[in-house]
Amino acid sequence: MLEATSRQHAADLLWQAQQDRTPIDPLTELLPGIDVVDAYEIQRLNIRRRLDTGALVRGHKVGLSSPVMQQMMGVDEPDYGHLLDTMVLSEDTPVDTSRYCCPRIEVEIGYVLGTTLPGQSCTEADVLAATEYVAPSLELIDSRIKDWKIGLADTIADNASSAGVILGSTQAAPDDLDLADIEAVLYTGDTEVTRGNSSAVLGNPTTAVAWLARKVASFGVTLEAGHVILPGSCTRAIDIGPGDEFRAEFAGLGTVTARMSPRLGEEIP
Repeated sequence: MLEATSRQHAADLLWQAQQDRTPIDPLTELLPGIDVVDAYEIQRLNIRRRLDTGALVRGHKVGLSSPVMQQMMGVDEPDYGHLLDTMVLSEDTPVDTSRYCCPRIEVEIGYVLGTTLPGQSCTEADVLAATEYVAPSLELIDSRIKDWKIGLADTIADNASSAGVILGSTQAAPDDLDLADIEAVLYTGDTEVTRGNSSAVLGNPTTAVAWLARKVASFGVTLEAGHVILPGSCTRAIDIGPGDEFRAEFAGLGTVTARMSPRLGEEIP
């Protein structure tokens, strides 16, 4: 457990890394005593700083939602981060990759809430009842830690490595789909990059949303009407760079696209 001054120091390091686009050494090396409680408080310190500069909470994301990732991190539950309005991106606007340190892209089913979820008693049935619609989505993740050499405390403190979200235009009622069995394929041009199934997300992404509602309730937070919830990736993360274009196709749900801005001096075809 860290002292308050050490938590603030860690938050300052991550904040500066984001401003300068210069990753730092792992917090787990710089501050060997850091634990999960410290990491969530460090995350909240920087979220409060963003809110103080005018940003708004638009939702939350779940990370480490696959058994493989949990085993790699040595944990038995996911983690979470915040989605701010400044992180909500558009399919119609190229993403400026120079804003990030080492960005990657993930394929997810986005849940948009129509009503506020209950907290510690939240069930999957509650999630389905509260969800206004689901949509195909792409999450941009990024690490302010050098070379993605992250431990659990590193990624939690770094807002669960979150960077942005793009929602597709298709909207479907959750009852119209088997959310636990949706095939998803990511393409660049006509080339398949990776594929997966929504069952990779705790067996059912709705389970991840219910877990999130219960988890954040322990910190006095609720998942509110209008929030976007990202339950975790159906696929492995893919590195992205200037000029890249991606298209994710979800069986029965639709498509979402993302274009990265070209390098300075290049033009978008």
